[in-house]
Amino acid sequence: MTDPTRIQPSELDQLPDRDPEETAEWRASLDAVAAAAGPHRAAYLMRRTLERAQDAGLALPKLLETDYVNTIPTAAEAGYGFDGDDELEARITAWNRWNAAAMVTRGSKYGVGGHIATFASAAWLYETGFNHFFQGKERDGSGDQLFIQGHASPGIYARAFLDGRLTEAHLDNFRQEAAGNGLPSYPHPRRLPWLWEFPTVSMGLGPLSAIYQARFNRYLTHRGIKDVSASHVWAFLGDGEMDEPESTAALALAAREGLDNLTFVVNCNLQRLDGPVRANFKIVQELEAQFRGAGWNVVKTLWGTAWDELFRLDTTGALVRRLREVPDAQVQTYQTRDAAYIREDFFGKDPALAEMAKLLSDDKIIECFHSSRGGHESRKVFAAYKAALSHKGAPTVILAQTVKGHTLGKGFASKNANHQMKKLTVDEFKEMRDRLGLPIPDSAFADGQVPYGHPGADAPEVRYLHERRAALGGPAPARRVHPAAALPAPAEKAFTAFDKGSGSQSVATTMAFVRLVKDLVRDKETGRRWVPIVPDEARTFGMESLFPSLGIYSPKGQTYEPVDRDQLMYYKEAVNGQILNEGITEAGSMADFIAASTAYSTHGEPMIPFYIFYSMFGWQRTADQMWQLGDQLGRGFLVGATAGRTTLTGEGLQHADGHSPVIAATNPAALTYDPAFAYEVAVIVKEGLRRMYGEGAPGEDPNVFYYLTVYNEPMPQPAKPAVPGIDEGIVKGLYRFKEGSGAEGAPRTQLLASGTAIHWALDAQRMLAEEWGVTADVWSATSWTELRRDALEADAALLRGEERVPYVRQALADAPGPVLAVSDYMRQVPDQIAQWVEQDYSSLGADGFGLSDTREAARRHFGVDAPSIVVAALAQLARRGEVPASAVKDARERYGL
Repeated sequence: MTDPTRIQPSELDQLPDRDPEETAEWRASLDAVAAAAGPHRAAYLMRRTLERAQDAGLALPKLLETDYVNTIPTAAEAGYGFDGDDELEARITAWNRWNAAAMVTRGSKYGVGGHIATFASAAWLYETGFNHFFQGKERDGSGDQLFIQGHASPGIYARAFLDGRLTEAHLDNFRQEAAGNGLPSYPHPRRLPWLWEFPTVSMGLGPLSAIYQARFNRYLTHRGIKDVSASHVWAFLGDGEMDEPESTAALALAAREGLDNLTFVVNCNLQRLDGPVRANFKIVQELEAQFRGAGWNVVKTLWGTAWDELFRLDTTGALVRRLREVPDAQVQTYQTRDAAYIREDFFGKDPALAEMAKLLSDDKIIECFHSSRGGHESRKVFAAYKAALSHKGAPTVILAQTVKGHTLGKGFASKNANHQMKKLTVDEFKEMRDRLGLPIPDSAFADGQVPYGHPGADAPEVRYLHERRAALGGPAPARRVHPAAALPAPAEKAFTAFDKGSGSQSVATTMAFVRLVKDLVRDKETGRRWVPIVPDEARTFGMESLFPSLGIYSPKGQTYEPVDRDQLMYYKEAVNGQILNEGITEAGSMADFIAASTAYSTHGEPMIPFYIFYSMFGWQRTADQMWQLGDQLGRGFLVGATAGRTTLTGEGLQHADGHSPVIAATNPAALTYDPAFAYEVAVIVKEGLRRMYGEGAPGEDPNVFYYLTVYNEPMPQPAKPAVPGIDEGIVKGLYRFKEGSGAEGAPRTQLLASGTAIHWALDAQRMLAEEWGVTADVWSATSWTELRRDALEADAALLRGEERVPYVRQALADAPGPVLAVSDYMRQVPDQIAQWVEQDYSSLGADGFGLSDTREAARRHFGVDAPSIVVAALAQLARRGEVPASAVKDARERYGL
C-alpha cells in the first residue's frame, strides 16, 4: 500500500507491507520527534536505529557517510591493548623528525631538494606501525609488505639511521647517487635494493599495486606455493594522491575478494602540492563515501584528545554539525590563525557554540585547532591499526587527519607552499629542537650547519627500537633476495618442438607462444610457477585451451555451472586456479604482473609471469607501470599479441600498434624482441628463463624482463635453419635467415626484417631475383633494440680504451651492397641501428596512424609490402649506379605504386 501523501514514489512501494498501520505509526513517531525535538534529534535516532539493525545482522544498506568525528571514541581506546612506552616512542619520533628535516636542509645547499612537510604530518602513522605492527622478514621470509608514501622517504631514512642501518655519510648523500653511495630521493628498489621493496612515488600506482599484492598473496597461498596468510599489506597514501584514477581503480576488487589482509592508511592533511585537496568540500567525507560504497571497512581517526572536552560540552550537536559543514580550506586557515579569529569564525556561527567557546581558554582553542589531530597521537593510531587487523571479510581504510608540516613551526605548518619548501633556518631548527625536547646544544650548530642527532647506540630509545623490531621479526622496511637455488631449466623438448616447422599448416606466432607455454606449464619442476595473466582476451589469443587444465583463479572457486560446461575447453574457475583473467583492465593486469615478477624477493618464491595483451594496449596505456616494474627489479615475459600496425585487420587506428617497441626501448630493464618465426620465440623464451631464473653468466643482470611482440597472422612456420650460431644471433638480435642466389656479379642488397615483415622481405627477395636480376640476402632482425644497446656498450668501451666492435657491424661485415631495413612498425624502430651499419642504410616502416582495411591494402598504404620493398631496394642500387635509374620508375609503374 502506498502513502497518498508521498510526493515522490519510492522503491519500497513495490514491496509487500504486511502491516501498513504499524508502518504509519513508525513514520508518525519520526515526524513527532522531528517536530518536538528538532530534525537533528530525529536524524540521530534514525542513525542509532540503523546502527542497531546492522549489529543485529539485518540486511540494510549502509550509510555512506558518518559524522566528522573519530570512528573509535577515546573511551574505547583502552580496549585495544596499547602496550608501548609512550615516552620512549615520543623520543624516537622526535629524533626521526629532526633528522629527516636536517637531512633535507643540509642537502639543499647542493640544490638537490627534498620534502619535509609530508613526513612531519605522517610521523606517528609510520612510527606506530614500526613499533607495534609491521612484521619483518626474519620470521617467515615474507613479513608485511609496506608501500611507503614517496615524499615521506626522509623519515624512513632517519629511522634507519637511528637503528644503525644508515650512517651520517649516507644521510649527507641524500639525492646524490652518482658516486655510488647515495640515497635515492624516493623508494627506489633498483637504487637501494636492501631497503626498499616497492617504488611508490609515481602517484596512484602504489595503491593499485598494494591491492594486487594483497590479492597475489592470497593466490600464492591458495595455490599451495607458500602460505603467506600471515602477511599484511600496508599502503600509505596522501589524500591528494587519491585523485589519481589508479588510486581507486581496484577498490571494488579488494572488497569483492574480501582482502582483509590489506589496509590503506590515507594521510589526510587536507593539502596537496599547491593548496587544499578539497578547498570547498571535505575530502575525508568524500573518501569515506567512496570506500564504503566500494565495500571497504572505514576507520576515521580525525581528532586528538584535546577535542574530548569540546565534544563533552556539545550537548546540542552543534559542534558536530559545524565540523561537518566547515570546508577543508577553512580548517587549514584555522590552523594558522589566532584564537580570536577562531572564536568569531568557527564558534560564532551558532549561539550554542558561542556559549561553549566562553568555557574554553585561548590556549585550549589553539591546541585543538592548530595541532590536535588523531593522526598525531600514537594511541589513536594504534587503536585504528588494531581495528583494521581485527576486521575480517573486507579491506580497511584508515582516514587519519593530520597537519602538514606538523612540529616544523609556523613557517611550515599548513602553508600552501610547504611542498616546495626545502629547508629550515637555524633559528627555526632551534625552535623545533625546543618543541621536541631534544638534547642538542647551540654549540652543535657549527658554522650555521644543522647537526644530525643521535642519542647513542646504547640509549634507551635505541634499545627499545631494536627490541620492538626484534619482536616483530626484524628491521623494516627491508628487501631480501633469498639465496634460493636457481630454477632448473625445463625439458629441451618444449623448445625444440618448433624446429621442424609447421609444414603446410599456417600458424600465427601468437599461437606458437601459447603452445610453448602450454608445454612449459606441464614441466614437473617449474610448471606450477608459471603465472598466465590476461585482461579478458584469452580466447582472442587462443588461450582457452588452458582453462580446463590450469583453471582461472577465483577465491570463491566456481559457484555456478558454466554455460559451456559440456564443451572440452569450458570456462573453469577454481580456488587454486593458475590463470589470472583480470577482466578489462590492463592496469590491473600489470599490477598482477609486478607482484608475481617480484615474488622471488617479496616471498622468496620465484614465479614466472607472462602477461599477454593487445600490443597497442600495453606500453601505450601502462608504460608507467612498466617503469615501476623495472624499478622494482621484476622478472618475467610481457607479450604484445596481435602486434604490428598492419596485421590486425579491420580494427583501425586505435588498435594498430606501430610504436610499442619505441616506447619499450626507453626502458633500460626491458629486453624487446620482434620475432618472426615460432622457433625464434622458443629460443628467446629459453634464453629468458636462463637469464632471469637460471644460473646466469658472471656479471649478467637477472633483473630484467622480456617484451615479445607476436602476431595473429597465420603463416607457414619454416624449419629452423642449420646455421652455425643461430641461437646466438636470435638472442643478440640479428642473423642471416636466407642467403640470396643469383648470377655472379649481379647487384646485391641486404634486406633486414623483423616480425611479420620478414614474409614481405622474402617475397621481395624472390621478385628482385626473378624480375630485376638482383640478389638479396634476407636477415631476421629479432631485436633492433638489443642491437642498439650492444652498439652503445661498444661505443662506451671504446671511450675507455677498449677495442670492441658492435655485434651488428660484425654480423654485416661481409654483406655486400646496401642495407634496407623493414618492419611493421614506424621507421624509428629499425633506424635504431642506422649509425652502426657501415653500408648504405635505408628503412621502411608504417609511420602515421593506422587504418581499417585488408592487410594487403594497409601494407600498400604504408609502403611496406613486397613491391614497395623491391622499389626501395632498386632505388638504393640506382643511387650507387648498380642498376639503371629507369628501373625504379619501371618498377613503380609495374606494381602500381
